[in-house]
Amino acid sequence: MGLRKFFKDAFNDMKESAKEQCQVDKANFAAAKAEAKANFEENRGKNTLKKAKENAKKSWDDAHMTPAQRKQKTSNERLEQIKQAEERRKVAEERYENARVNKP
Repeated sequence: MGLRKFFKDAFNDMKESAKEQCQVDKANFAAAKAEAKANFEENRGKNTLKKAKENAKKSWDDAHMTPAQRKQKTSNERLEQIKQAEERRKVAEERYENARVNKP
């Protein structure tokens, strides 16, 4: 009897978890859709033929990289992201210290 209850509870928990995850997925999808619509409206009229050609060339060049070039490019991008994250961390730490020191 205990094993039966265990499985029943486990499946009910999985069912509830799946329902909650579905709600999260729907909310994320709706947010992404709204962001895409907003980006489209913000950029309407700003995308020119020159810009489209530049993006196409970049895409073409990215597609025809050697594996070593692609690895180097992604490595450089990661290093840049790390540098930006470090700068954001430093700014946040300064804000924290200022808020902590200037507390009334």
